[in-house]
Amino acid sequence: MARVKPPLFLARAPYRRRRLRDAARLLPVVGLFLLLVPLLWTPKAEVSLSSADVIYFFAVWLILIGLAAAFAPGLRADEQQPEEEED
Repeated sequence: MARVKPPLFLARAPYRRRRLRDAARLLPVVGLFLLLVPLLWTPKAEVSLSSADVIYFFAVWLILIGLAAAFAPGLRADEQQPEEEED
């Protein structure tokens, strides 16, 4: 009996869950880069933080918290429905 080949493309729901998981894994890396940007735009002789740097820091921090909160429900739904393993 011949084996049935799996479809070439994934269904939309597992594909989106995987991309959401990938985005959640990438979020700390992007966040670290965004938090280190003020060090790149200040001259090396000056290491002090200005008020604009502090506002930028907290704005990025709040955006990262918001993105993590937006990703959380989609990641939680992944635990309820186990994916089919490929051989």
